[in-house]
Amino acid sequence: MVQELLTALAITGVAGLLYLAAAARVVRQYERGVVLRFGRLRGQVRGPGFAMIIPVVDSMHKVNMQIVTMPVPAQDGITRDNVTVRVDAVIYFKVVDPVDAIIRVEDYRFAVSQMAQTSLRSILGKSDLDELLSNREKLNQGLELMMDSPAVEWGVTIDRVEIKDVSLPETMKRSMARQAEADRERRARIINADAELQASKKLAEAAAVMSDQPAALQLRLLQTVVAVAAEKNSTLVLPFPVELLRFLERATPQQSGPLAHHV
Repeated sequence: MVQELLTALAITGVAGLLYLAAAARVVRQYERGVVLRFGRLRGQVRGPGFAMIIPVVDSMHKVNMQIVTMPVPAQDGITRDNVTVRVDAVIYFKVVDPVDAIIRVEDYRFAVSQMAQTSLRSILGKSDLDELLSNREKLNQGLELMMDSPAVEWGVTIDRVEIKDVSLPETMKRSMARQAEADRERRARIINADAELQASKKLAEAAAVMSDQPAALQLRLLQTVVAVAAEKNSTLVLPFPVELLRFLERATPQQSGPLAHHV
């Protein structure tokens, strides 16, 4: 009798352990547990810690509440100005309502991924190439607004969307390089022409001053002679005014007699 009682107790203990092992669940700090009993939502969402369910009758779905980083595959599209580009992005989202994430959508991760791809293609068709290259912050905000509205119904909120890279065809890259080079050359020519204009105005002012003061012209000539004379490998030819030669001729005493006639 005692032997049968001990055997029954042992069987009961083993059954209890098996039941406990089948019913026990551990929900991590960053998770929430959604319990379905015979396919119907049962009770409140289970928080982190130890939880018990009825084996076979209940099923628990754990939902990660952390921010998920999901890359969006590169999408080929045509911009509003008819340029073919290839753009990839990354999306940051998290679950805010675990019940909606389990009940309202079959696979919320896959749904968010597909929505991100379609939204990225849509934003490409509405944007110009210059906006993709220089105004990505505005496009990121537009993507976030497009995705956030349907994601709310799935218990998901879009935290952030970032366009990672914009790939252009090689022909477009060469065209943009030629355009940038032509623009730089145009600016250089404008700056050079503006400098010539300013220099000509200053030269005209200097010429007006020198015409009023002939001595200034002589001083400028002497400065030029000094600057040229500094170069030892150059030959300097200095013209003399005719008036100076005539002055020297008049200042020289005339010789008389047969020697003078001989000269």
